Amino acid sequence: MLELARKVLDGEEAWVVGGAVRDEVLGRPMVDLDIACSDPEQAARRYARGSEGAPFPLSERHGAWRVALSDERTVDFTPLPDGIEADLASRDFTINAIARPLAGGEHVDPFGGLGDLDRRVLRAVGPAIFQDDPLRLLRAARLEDELGFQLDSETERLVRANAELVTRPAGERILAELTRLSAACFERLDEIGLLAPLGGSVDRLRTLEETTPDLRLLAVFGDRLRQLPVSNELRRYAGKLLRAELPSDLSARAIHRFRRATEPWATDAARFAGGDDDLVRVIEEARAKDPAAPLLRGDELGLPPGPEIRDWLERIAEERAAGTISTSEEALDLVRRGGEPAAG
Repeated sequence: MLELARKVLDGEEAWVVGGAVRDEVLGRPMVDLDIACSDPEQAARRYARGSEGAPFPLSERHGAWRVALSDERTVDFTPLPDGIEADLASRDFTINAIARPLAGGEHVDPFGGLGDLDRRVLRAVGPAIFQDDPLRLLRAARLEDELGFQLDSETERLVRANAELVTRPAGERILAELTRLSAACFERLDEIGLLAPLGGSVDRLRTLEETTPDLRLLAVFGDRLRQLPVSNELRRYAGKLLRAELPSDLSARAIHRFRRATEPWATDAARFAGGDDDLVRVIEEARAKDPAAPLLRGDELGLPPGPEIRDWLERIAEERAAGTISTSEEALDLVRRGGEPAAG
C-alpha cells in the first residue's frame, strides 16, 4: 500500500496520518491507509489505476476521496488546505493526530500523541471534538477496547458531558460503530452513559456466554434494533430470534420444530431464548444428521398444486426427523393415510 502511494505522490507534499501512523508505532498490522495531500481526487484516481481499486468521493464537503481495494482494505486521501498541523488539529484523539512524511522522515506530533501511545492513554485533541462529530463518542469506547487503552480523566469527563449527542450521527454511521463492539465494550458504553440514549441495555447481554456481532446487537437493543438501518438479513435474524420459544424437551421432534422456526440461526436463537449448552449441542448434532435430500419432492405427492403440498413436505420432514418414517414409500403411505400413524 505505501509503496504504490509513494510512487503516485512522488515529489508532492503528502503525509501518512491517523490510524495508519498509530498502528505502525504500536506494531499493529496496517489495515487502512490515510494520506493527506494537496489534490485528493487526482491522487485517488492515480492510486486506483495502479491498484485496480475503485475510487469514489468520501466527502464532497471536505474533498476527501477513498480507494476501495479488492481485499476490503481502503486508502483515503484527504486535503491539506492549511498545512499538516491544521489537519492534525481537526482530528479526534492525540494518538490519531500524528503524521509522518509519506516519503520518509520524522513524525509531526503537535499534541503529544507518541507519549500517549507509550502510556496507552486515549486523550482528546481538544474540548470540542465530540461536538464537532458526536460519532467520536462511540469511537472513544471502541478504541479503548480494541487497543487496550484508557480514556484520560478529562476526556472521560467530556464523553459523559456530551453523552446526549450520541444519537445525532446518521443511523448508518452509528450502526457501523456498534457492529464492531465487543460485549465488554457495550458494558463500557453503559458505564459512561452512552448506551441509554441509544435505547440499549446490557441486561440480556449479561446472560449470554458466547456471542456474535449480530447476537450482541440484538441482545442489547432487542426490537429497537429495527429502528436502525440494518440489512434485510439482520431484520430476518432479529425477527426469528425475538419470536423464538424454547422446545418443550430435547426430543427429535421438538428439536426439529424449533429448528424449522429458527434456522439458519437456531443455535443463536437457543442462546437468546435462554437455552443451555445441552440444547445447543443437540441442535448441532441434529444439523450434522440432516439428510442430503428430501424423501419426496412436491410433484411426487400426487396432490394438486397449492399450499397443502408445502404442509405435507414439512410433515414428512418432521416425521423423518422423529424417526417414524425413513423411506419414500413410507412417506407416500403417510400422505395416503392422511397423516394417521401406520397400524401396528
